[in-house]
Amino acid sequence: MNRAEFITATAIILFVAFGLGWFAYWLLHRFTRVTQTEMEELERMAHDLHEAEDLRDQAIAYLEQREGELTSLLRQSEAELQATMDGLRDARAEAEDLRAYVSRINAG
Repeated sequence: MNRAEFITATAIILFVAFGLGWFAYWLLHRFTRVTQTEMEELERMAHDLHEAEDLRDQAIAYLEQREGELTSLLRQSEAELQATMDGLRDARAEAEDLRAYVSRINAG
């Protein structure tokens, strides 16, 4: 094999290797390409995700507000209960005093 044949064979081999590489790249790019439909679907999914996050944030805010209202109502109810219990205790003590007074008057 002389020098001209060697150069020609090397050029052909390199050209074939280049052609196979380019074809493999084109084939890979063709199968992994994102279509417009897929992009629209991704955008729709992203939009739905943002809406779901907004709804979640609104629900959390509502629950925190409702929890605050219920806590306030519970404290108010506990205060009213305590006041009622104090009043009942005083009324029982007064009733006991009146019973004792009536017993002393009836006995005396």
